Amino acid sequence: MLIENFLNHLKSYKADLVFNPWNDYNSELDINQAAPEIRAANFKRYLELRKNAHYIFIAEGLGYQGGHFTGMAMTSERILLGHHPEIKPEEVLGEWNYQRTSNPNSELLKGAQKKLGFNEPTATVMWETLHRHNLATFDTVLWNIFPFHPHHLAGLLTNRTPTKEELDIGIVYARELLELLPQAKVVAIGRKSEETLKKYGVACECVPHPSMGGANRFKEAVAVLFNQTNK
Repeated sequence: MLIENFLNHLKSYKADLVFNPWNDYNSELDINQAAPEIRAANFKRYLELRKNAHYIFIAEGLGYQGGHFTGMAMTSERILLGHHPEIKPEEVLGEWNYQRTSNPNSELLKGAQKKLGFNEPTATVMWETLHRHNLATFDTVLWNIFPFHPHHLAGLLTNRTPTKEELDIGIVYARELLELLPQAKVVAIGRKSEETLKKYGVACECVPHPSMGGANRFKEAVAVLFNQTNK
């Protein structure tokens, strides 16, 4: 499968209470109508730079503070725009035209979000951990079983757990990603992700999810995983 075909397949998905970052546009939250194109270009560049990646980390669903506005799982605007003290944007997309897609003039955004873009705690822990192990730059792909943003009826700035039906849909895209990166080791983030992947016959390691106070356990588990792999 080609990256372009994979991206086109992702763009074609549409469902209620789901935002597709590579195709959907919201006039209140997006900076302009080019926002989906910017996110799609980001993701295409992201995969092109990681054709030889050794790891794929897979969580459950895309979040509004991360991939919703960047087009890349567990990657926040704050990182892309150079507002992280350790992680440089070049570690994500190399030399690139880095742009935000959230609307800084939207009344739904808070002060720091207006000025610096969205920040996702999981993205911060994830990228800091990869950076520490010298794997942030092009050797690891971040993904979600359900690669789109599932949200509540209350609005797009909410997250909800993907349904069983959505996970059934998402595993199709996960397998296509694995076709693009057949050499990569799959690492599930959290037990729910691990159970879903194994249910569909995808062999994987598992590390704790960094949310809900699990950041330290996540970092420790990733360190053990990389040490074992590199022996």
